[in-house]
Amino acid sequence: MHILLLGSGGREHALAWKIAASPLVTKLWCTPGNAGIAREAECVALDVANHAAVIEFCQRNAVDLVVVGPETPLAAGIVDDLARAGIKAFGPGRQAAQLEGSKGFTKDLCSEFGIPTGAYRRFSKAADALAYVRVQGAPIVVKADGLAAGKGVVVAQTLAEAEDAIAMMFEGAFGAAGAEVVIEEFLSGREVSFFALCDGETAIALASAQDHKRVFDHDRGPNTGGMGAYSPTPFVTEEIHDQIMERIILPTVAGMKSRGMPFRGVLYAGVMLTEQGPKLFEYNVRFGDPECQVLMLRMMSDIVPAFLAACDGQLKNFDLRWYPESALTVVMAAKGYPGDYKKGSRIDGLDAAAGIEGVEIFHAGTVSKDGQILANGGRVLNVCALGKSITEAQRHAYEAVDRVQWSDGFCRRDIGWQAVEKEKAGS
Repeated sequence: MHILLLGSGGREHALAWKIAASPLVTKLWCTPGNAGIAREAECVALDVANHAAVIEFCQRNAVDLVVVGPETPLAAGIVDDLARAGIKAFGPGRQAAQLEGSKGFTKDLCSEFGIPTGAYRRFSKAADALAYVRVQGAPIVVKADGLAAGKGVVVAQTLAEAEDAIAMMFEGAFGAAGAEVVIEEFLSGREVSFFALCDGETAIALASAQDHKRVFDHDRGPNTGGMGAYSPTPFVTEEIHDQIMERIILPTVAGMKSRGMPFRGVLYAGVMLTEQGPKLFEYNVRFGDPECQVLMLRMMSDIVPAFLAACDGQLKNFDLRWYPESALTVVMAAKGYPGDYKKGSRIDGLDAAAGIEGVEIFHAGTVSKDGQILANGGRVLNVCALGKSITEAQRHAYEAVDRVQWSDGFCRRDIGWQAVEKEKAGS
């Protein structure tokens, strides 16, 4: 098979690594890719926003399957355009991608189909939003309705923070994404990431994971795209797994089908484990980043048939197998992230870090120049490791991190801390 992968982050490097391992694949391209992906695939320069150019490339190179990594091209309808050209693509169409592209769309869907979530209101005027939060009080959550690269959510602990967030969004901090704002109830509990592969009618659960959104140790600082993750999470017990599938995932798939916009691809549910049970706080319509990295390390099955089954509506009789080991990834980011940061600093020691048993390094914001790896983004590297437990995987990952020589980088030093504490308590 000829496969084209769209994207350039750590998620896409992990997908490229997994796809390249499939015996079904004879040629793998990626656009635009990064320095790490270039070891697994041929990186090509295509403007992903130019759907005609992507289609022309696929036709010229007899591409059998396009795998779309990030959310922006999905929201722009690239899967629909590829389908119209007779090219198979993994991911939801434009209408189904609204589950991530519009927070208000998802909250309305939850309301219509009885999916447990926090109370909410939608606003298109700052004055109305301010009046609402002054009545509700804090803590409260303020979200830009549209796509904002994982940074459009403010968990306001005080009324002043909520007011500042509303002002920031309506004043254009996120462009058109903030033209409408969703304000919702603060859900207290433990946050987990839950993934399901969907074919429009059937959904099968993938392994559970837990992300670490805050930039600094002890979950302090602003939200980011994700500073690390691990899988599986001990907090998704068999009972909670079944509750999430029955109360959240399956009603969503059925609801989207009944609306005439069947969801095909990866459904990524951000779930809060509350005292009242699991509640949905957001949907994404693609693999999480960095959760994808730990999922790919743990997936025993060939991923390519899974993609094809999702595209073709054949998940009903499909099964995926997983390695029993735990996986953990630490994101190494450029100093200043998620704010302003510099590009171009040199990174050394990657081969030494990757030499540790069970370690894989997935590149995110990197570029290769004159034989050197240079930082080229905010989140730059994903240092991943396997272990018999989360504690062991964490130890291997940080041993590898300490071999990376990058003076302009930083990372959290406590990824997996909740699971490690639980393992210690149980030993």
